[in-house]
Amino acid sequence: MSYTVAVRTLCEFTAKRGDLDLRFTPSPDASEGRAGHAAIAARRPSGYETEIALTGTVGTLTVRGRADGYDPAQRRLEEFKTYRGDLDAMRENHRALHWAQLRVYGALMCEKLALDTIELALVYYDIASGRETALTEQASATDLRATFESQCARFSAWAEQESAHRSARDAALAALQLPHADFRHGQRDLAEAVWRAATQARCLLAQAPTGIGKTIGTLFPQLKACPRAGIDKVLFLSAKSSGRQLALDALATLTRTQEDTALPLRVLELVARDKACEHPELACHGESCPLARAFYDRLPAARSAALARVRLDRATLRDVARDHAVCPYYLGQELARWSDVIVGDYNYYFDVSAMLFMLAAHNQWRASLLVDEAHNLPERARAMYSAELVQTRLDAVKRGASAPVKRALTRLTRHWNAENAVQPHAWRASDALPDALIAALGDVIGAIGDQLAEPALVRDPELERFYFDALHFLRIAERFDQHSIFDVTPLPAASNAKRTRSALCIRNIVPAGALRPRVAAAHSVTLFSATLAPTHYYTDMLGLPANTVNVEIGTPFRAEQLDVQIARDISTRYKDRERSLDALVARVAAQYAERPGNYLCFFSSYAYLQSAADAFVARHPHVPVWMQSRTMDEAQQQDFVARFVEGGSGVGFAVLGGAFGEGIDLPGTRLIGTFIATLGMPQVNPVNEAIRARMDALYGAGFDYTYLIPGLRKVVQAAGRVIRTERDSGVVHLLDDRFARPDVRALLPAWWEVG
Repeated sequence: MSYTVAVRTLCEFTAKRGDLDLRFTPSPDASEGRAGHAAIAARRPSGYETEIALTGTVGTLTVRGRADGYDPAQRRLEEFKTYRGDLDAMRENHRALHWAQLRVYGALMCEKLALDTIELALVYYDIASGRETALTEQASATDLRATFESQCARFSAWAEQESAHRSARDAALAALQLPHADFRHGQRDLAEAVWRAATQARCLLAQAPTGIGKTIGTLFPQLKACPRAGIDKVLFLSAKSSGRQLALDALATLTRTQEDTALPLRVLELVARDKACEHPELACHGESCPLARAFYDRLPAARSAALARVRLDRATLRDVARDHAVCPYYLGQELARWSDVIVGDYNYYFDVSAMLFMLAAHNQWRASLLVDEAHNLPERARAMYSAELVQTRLDAVKRGASAPVKRALTRLTRHWNAENAVQPHAWRASDALPDALIAALGDVIGAIGDQLAEPALVRDPELERFYFDALHFLRIAERFDQHSIFDVTPLPAASNAKRTRSALCIRNIVPAGALRPRVAAAHSVTLFSATLAPTHYYTDMLGLPANTVNVEIGTPFRAEQLDVQIARDISTRYKDRERSLDALVARVAAQYAERPGNYLCFFSSYAYLQSAADAFVARHPHVPVWMQSRTMDEAQQQDFVARFVEGGSGVGFAVLGGAFGEGIDLPGTRLIGTFIATLGMPQVNPVNEAIRARMDALYGAGFDYTYLIPGLRKVVQAAGRVIRTERDSGVVHLLDDRFARPDVRALLPAWWEVG
């Protein structure tokens, strides 16, 4: 079986040696890199060729890539690299990788043009000064081919192993059986829709009720489709760790054969760096952290040992990393290249600089996405494509800055103060970015970059932090369009403050433009959740293609399983909360007295939660009560959920839209009812009103898109905690008269019979 690899991947595999070294060195961003490449090419003579596609084969291994530039007159092949600061300070590890890539391109170019010799030039371009430094060597086609074949030989053993793994994987997936006697009600319909999307390379938006087994109902058909559709990777993306654990558990069940042996399917869990790091107090380089020292020398053995384990969850990676004295977090990053199913957070594919998206594009993977609890993606993506800068941090930055940086910061401050003066002491929004301020920010980034590039200077964490924030702000500014607003928020004034200080924000409202190319790059995308209605809202927010298939899977539950009651005599509007508190507490107490058991009460804020809990405890001290707090860590959240025991009784108080409004599974008598004392709608404030105005302009649905749909989605998710299986029964009390309105009722599940 043949195997195809990119030049960069081949060289990273065969040429990387030494330490893992993540000490910060300012480097050009993607746009600066493109500009630098264009500037170099513009200096070249007529007839100069750029972006030359090259391909070569050694045995069953095919290597492909694009060389940056070639001068036919001089027989000179060039590789462009942009940088900032001191070229001599560039890590030797990086320099060796650059030369390895150029020499592979040289071998491929000699073969393509039947050349005996070629001049190779590694051209370094200083972004700040525009100066080029060329490192050159004359190479024979024979020597280049020998080096290339040597690299291919080292990679081919691995490639043969990977090809054999792929063949075994595809054969096993083609024969994969559902691990249960039959599909649950609705699960087959979901599975068929996912199969069609995967095999037809389509986008699917699937609303499927809680309790039918959506995780297995999506993973099973997606895996079955891999051999037929030639899918390289399946990316299971979730908003929360609970969703990722469900996926890992489902994959363990799916890939266990009747002989109780694991199928040859490599499943990798990607976790956040702060959760995987063994030495958070140490810096990520070999002089500080022992797990970074000689990382690339130890990586081949660690990689082989890890892939022999198949299931690469957090615990397994830690064990392998400990055995081989390497960093578990960066071992996981390396293993993404060789895994079949990758389970991780949304940000690994959808964020501005998402690792999996970059790897998929670079390696031309045919990747299929499964996006779990996709109702969370619009809000998460808004945050990914928003940026904020806080003015008070400029003072701290100036203290350690060089003279050129101080001058640039002074210019930025002048333009920033001009923005503050437009509407002092009040929040304001604009449809356009302040061009002068953005230009001044670019100058600041350049000046700070030059300072940070001086290796002799002492590191300034505050300066580096501002540099990263400013870079992100500028990158988001480059994307600014009608789907975002620019706003200025006055900060609380210090007692001795002479001027207004503010926070600047580029606030993404509709992430569709940013997500559309991510969706288009995938082979297929399945977005699924129990709450994806109305579909036009999610299509608009996520930039889904026109041929997206929308399916709504019927519920397996009967209306008589869930008693849904609207409290038409209660208003939870802010102005009515105090006077309706007695009626609310009485409603909870009456239900508890009628059927003692475990209940959850949801509120719009911690303050409202506390008021209701205090009133309930004062009137009914015999009923066990436990409450969500603002400062709960993961262990405390688990303790909160653990209070809901089978056959237990008591009332938990929580905030709607928080950790307990979705993603927790409390079947049977672990939860028999919920009280929802809010429509879940965002607070009416200047920011949300500006969003509402933009939604009106774009879609003619400002109130619905800003307030009603996001709010009712949280309500339905919270209510969905009650009925988890076809044997469950329970009650949902909707504690607000507005739930009786037709526009609100239309967004509640059709199978509910509301009393």
